[in-house]
Amino acid sequence: PPPPGQTQLPDWDGLKLRVRTLIASHRVMIFSKSYCPYCNQVKELFSSLGVEYYALELDVTADGPSIQQVLAELTNQRTVPNVFVNGKHVGGCDATYKAYQNGTLQKLLGDVKDAETYDYDLIIIGGGSGGLACSKEAATLGKKVMVLDYVVPTPLGTSWGLGGTCVNVGCIPKKLMHQAALLGQALKDSRKYGWQYEEQVKHNWEIMVEAIQNYIGSLNWGYRLSLREKSVTYLNSYGEFVEPHKIKATNRKGQVTYHTAETFVLATGERPRYLGIPGDKEYCITSDDLFSLPYCPGKTLIVGASYVALECAGFLAGLGLDVTVMVRSILLRGFDQEMAEKIGAHMETHGVTFIRNLQIFIQVEKLEDGTPGRLKVTAQFTEGPETFVGEYNTVLIAIGRDACTRNIGLETIGVKINEKNGKIPVNEEEQTNVPYVYAIGDILEGKLELTPVAIQAGKLLARRLYAGSSTKCDYINVPTTVFTPLEYGSCGLAEEKAIEKYGKQNLEVYHSLFWPLEWTVPGRDNNTCYAKIICAKHDNNRVVGFHVLGPNAGEVTQGFAAAIKCGLTKELLDETIGIHPTCAEVFTTMDITKSSGQDITQRGC
Repeated sequence: PPPPGQTQLPDWDGLKLRVRTLIASHRVMIFSKSYCPYCNQVKELFSSLGVEYYALELDVTADGPSIQQVLAELTNQRTVPNVFVNGKHVGGCDATYKAYQNGTLQKLLGDVKDAETYDYDLIIIGGGSGGLACSKEAATLGKKVMVLDYVVPTPLGTSWGLGGTCVNVGCIPKKLMHQAALLGQALKDSRKYGWQYEEQVKHNWEIMVEAIQNYIGSLNWGYRLSLREKSVTYLNSYGEFVEPHKIKATNRKGQVTYHTAETFVLATGERPRYLGIPGDKEYCITSDDLFSLPYCPGKTLIVGASYVALECAGFLAGLGLDVTVMVRSILLRGFDQEMAEKIGAHMETHGVTFIRNLQIFIQVEKLEDGTPGRLKVTAQFTEGPETFVGEYNTVLIAIGRDACTRNIGLETIGVKINEKNGKIPVNEEEQTNVPYVYAIGDILEGKLELTPVAIQAGKLLARRLYAGSSTKCDYINVPTTVFTPLEYGSCGLAEEKAIEKYGKQNLEVYHSLFWPLEWTVPGRDNNTCYAKIICAKHDNNRVVGFHVLGPNAGEVTQGFAAAIKCGLTKELLDETIGIHPTCAEVFTTMDITKSSGQDITQRGC
């Protein structure tokens, strides 16, 4: 009978001749179907290698089913893609990728390159936490490695040294400025503890910034030294792909060099997003500028409600500045919203002004030069015709960050990115759609944007590439902390996500307010700190969400994160004896559930 989709018997001899002719006349012949994702993967592989191929789409060819039957007789393979290279049958998608990984495909193509043909075994674009970790691990495993790192200056001209966002304009200076603000609160508390001082206490921004920048400078030098000790070549140059396995490196003077490698790792990180309105790049700053700002920012407007926005608002207010946060919708998108609202309420009681429901920012104008100067901000509320107008010394934009992937030549070698946000989709082994290109860190689609995650992913990637390891980075139950004045630590699922995953009826949420002993003598912030665990009832009351709002939340969360990795349950928490008096012990004595509706107000420590 004729094959499905055909009404008459085919000319089998003619079809066999046609198939053999196609195979013989093309260096790479792919029998494909236009809608098949595996066919597309194979095509992308050859495109990334710079190899031309011919693809016959069997679903849009009149005698496609008959050709597929001929191929089945010829190769014993009934599926697509069906790949031939220089007349030899390779197989389907998996077989083609396997042939690429073990070098068979390159030999069939007739252009196999020995390792010495490339300048380096591995080139990493980006000298942040992930890139440095990957480079040092690969070098330790005996590979020849190059790291390129180049900071494109901000619109105001700010740039920094080796080490990436975390060290220079992220976690490190943020935590130090947070500490400066906590010391201010400690000074106020100290009077209640009997400390007496006559001198008026005030904060000097310039001294703080100089000390923090000196420390960061020592870290930059340490990273360079570490690369040198491990024989990693470091270039302070901008890397850009110009062809498969080859990049162009441009330094600050515009001098260009070219380098090749067998494997590449993208670790370019992200940079702050701007509003796209008149005056934003000319007059506003971002977190990239704040930590080295040579003058006190004065009265500050922070646009956004991300963790970056709230952390900056918190320590600036703690240093005594007039701070306003402009919020479009919710605080801390992606985090547990009950915790987020508690953070916002605490910040409001400690002097931070929140303006909500501002949707459209119209413009930022300069009213007066100076350090700081004076700016006028105009914006539109989400609802109603009202227009907001305010004057500030500094406007800090913290509305999100964009991946640095659009101007490094990825389109030249066929690496796919999410066009909306620049993020790179990868498989479980951080491999992009182009087999010799990997990506780690903040630029990954759907992965956590955290320094320790990038470091772990970088090390494990190097071990998989060069040490025969099969261990992959575990992106589940990763702990994190938001360093707002009242710190927020979390591990596992937000309550909203837990309900979405398990259903509200299958969860039990235990919670409690607590009062740190250290705060009782100054008599401040009672019933403000909050602890919550979310347990899956049908999984032995396993803890699937851990949340704490209070001092040293990062230190508390880090310890419990290890227990959560080990499958912590409510019963195990109850069996754990607490350390008294500490904040963390609250998790060993929780007995009130949200569903009970009982009062969780605390009247003592």
